[in-house]
Amino acid sequence: MYINPAWRILTIGDGDLSFSYSLLKHYQPAALTATIFDDYASLADKYSEDHYQHLLAQGCDVLTSFDVTNSQTWEGLNKHQFDVVIFQFPLLPAFNSVEEFNQQCGNKLKSVSLNTLHRRLLRDYLLNCFNEFLDQKGAQIALITSKDVKPYRQWNIEQALTLKTNINYIGSMPFEIEMFPGYKIRNVDRDKHVKDTQGITYAFSRKITTELDALLLKPEYLKAHYCGACRVGPLHSEQDKLNHIASKRHQQMQIFEQQWLEDIK
Repeated sequence: MYINPAWRILTIGDGDLSFSYSLLKHYQPAALTATIFDDYASLADKYSEDHYQHLLAQGCDVLTSFDVTNSQTWEGLNKHQFDVVIFQFPLLPAFNSVEEFNQQCGNKLKSVSLNTLHRRLLRDYLLNCFNEFLDQKGAQIALITSKDVKPYRQWNIEQALTLKTNINYIGSMPFEIEMFPGYKIRNVDRDKHVKDTQGITYAFSRKITTELDALLLKPEYLKAHYCGACRVGPLHSEQDKLNHIASKRHQQMQIFEQQWLEDIK
């Protein structure tokens, strides 16, 4: 992940705040605001308040009980003041019951899965980044770091999230946790350190060109003769395509894609 010290940065859902603290300590951005989904009591109980206090002591704003999908939780946030917004390893909390899951699904229960709900979260994040958080005169970059393994790769981050928007997927770069000493990827529900298995940072912007362009990659599987959703190819012949379409892998992804298309109608 590339960090420009001149950026004004907003971090979203930063678990124990260790990413934000490492970002501040090692890159010293022009401005930093950190947010966490938990309230202060939960932060102190599950992790520690050390990073919270260190960030405050160095002049950073830290917002607790912050839900990126709910504007009513954004009190204290200076809108349209950021160059870059970063969401590290997003994951919904576990549901405690079928009823809780059904409530989250809303009125589209029959065509909704956990895959759909995670896509909703990330789409809402991107829309709010560009409509509410990012300065239109700034760098205008939104970053999502996720794991390149199932089920995360089945969210189809590169292609699905920006459908019916004017937001562009501009490429990706490897996430190397060694660049952020002290950062621990936390399980969303417990005080445990989660492996950063094959972390990839995906970049989005409304700009046609950005300062990240020379650093970003676009994988082969997004080109013609590939199945981008399944990350399979090249499919050189019609028989290759038919064989892939008949595969269990593709059939499962087709279910996810159809659910998603119905969800964003």
